[in-house]
Amino acid sequence: MYDENNIFAKILRKEIPCNIVYEDDTSLFFYDINPLFKIHVLGIPKIACKDYSDFIEKSDSSLRSQFFENIKIVINKLDISKSGYRLVSNSGTDGGQEVPHFHVHILGGEKISAIK
Repeated sequence: MYDENNIFAKILRKEIPCNIVYEDDTSLFFYDINPLFKIHVLGIPKIACKDYSDFIEKSDSSLRSQFFENIKIVINKLDISKSGYRLVSNSGTDGGQEVPHFHVHILGGEKISAIK
């Protein structure tokens, strides 16, 4: 069950402000308020979906394609394409997901160590 009161749902409804990097009709990308790296941007689709599997089930191929194309746009806008970046999506409690709305983290701007 999707929680309409999660922080990302409130951001999408403009109830909570965010520092927008990129936005279109399908998704919103904004700076994380507690960044773990020099560049830490969150990307969320504008549909009610709790995790990646839910996003795949509730979206069509056009929306999925546009979301991932938008990730590329943001990476280029942040100018981290050549230096490198990490793209992360956590799912569920065991996966470390803190907000129950599907989202990706775009991390970069510095050397990121390997995951152990």
